[in-house]
Amino acid sequence: QAQLQESGGGLVQPGGSLRLSCEASGNIFSAMNWHRQAPGKQREFIASITRGGRADYVDSMKDRVTISRDNAKNTVYLQMNSLKPTDTAVYYCNSRTIIGGVEYWGQGTQVTVSS
Repeated sequence: QAQLQESGGGLVQPGGSLRLSCEASGNIFSAMNWHRQAPGKQREFIASITRGGRADYVDSMKDRVTISRDNAKNTVYLQMNSLKPTDTAVYYCNSRTIIGGVEYWGQGTQVTVSS
């Protein structure tokens, strides 16, 4: 059974950093993406990265986040710096399988930015 599993969330003070991880298993995935959903808001795209390493970011966060992936470990990372209280959200990764294009979402990891 294919799945995506996020980790690395937690409580961090404003100005701090976190690195989120998303491990894929059970299948081979194409481009991998990070999204987030804050309380009372719609889920929003943050960043994506192809298997070849080409990255794209939402303009509002591209100066504070870096997406990377280790294909050997089937893992994608999201490094977030200069975190703000408005970054508080559940962060999700998602992707599609290369064969069949089946879409998967992880269960999410909570990031709370607060002093």
